[in-house]
Amino acid sequence: MTVVAVAGQGRRFVLTDVLDAATQVFWRYGYEGTSLTMLTDAMGIRPPSLYKAFGSKEGLFFTVIEHYNATHGRFVADAFAEEPSSIGITGRILRGAARHYARPEFPGGCLVISSAVTVTPDNQHIADRLADMRNTNAAALARVFERDITSGRLPSTADPVQLASFVGATLQGMSQQGRDGADSTRLESIAALALNALPKPTE
Repeated sequence: MTVVAVAGQGRRFVLTDVLDAATQVFWRYGYEGTSLTMLTDAMGIRPPSLYKAFGSKEGLFFTVIEHYNATHGRFVADAFAEEPSSIGITGRILRGAARHYARPEFPGGCLVISSAVTVTPDNQHIADRLADMRNTNAAALARVFERDITSGRLPSTADPVQLASFVGATLQGMSQQGRDGADSTRLESIAALALNALPKPTE
């Protein structure tokens, strides 16, 4: 448990608690739909404490994104770290998304996908940074598909970039359906259909 002391404020707060609260707000309302008042009310801190701890709303937002990826979205990193094959990684990610995107205690979908779908020009860099994160994951998945194609585990006719793009598009669609109220059963069926559409391992 990390306790943050805010200089000059005489206040302390548990970092994970305030990040959990801020995550819920950004997740539900998006970056531009979230005000500082909404954040400080949910976090139980005053604006000076927020600024001293995180620098700005943007600084808090990207700290929340890191927190989200290490908690709610950890299934992606775990899949890459623990699964030996591209199909195994993909299956783990899609099934994890089906469970995560439909959890009723959270706003639904994926924070990284949904929190900056449309932004004003002043905040375009926010959307671009999130897109870079998604593109980094897609590139990592393309590399493991390419590895398995090169090694003969997948057919030589498969295109690793197209496969990774297909998986990314499926995740984005599942995220939106989760936001729209789809339950885990529906999302699991989408994941199963997507997995069935992938090339079959040759060994």
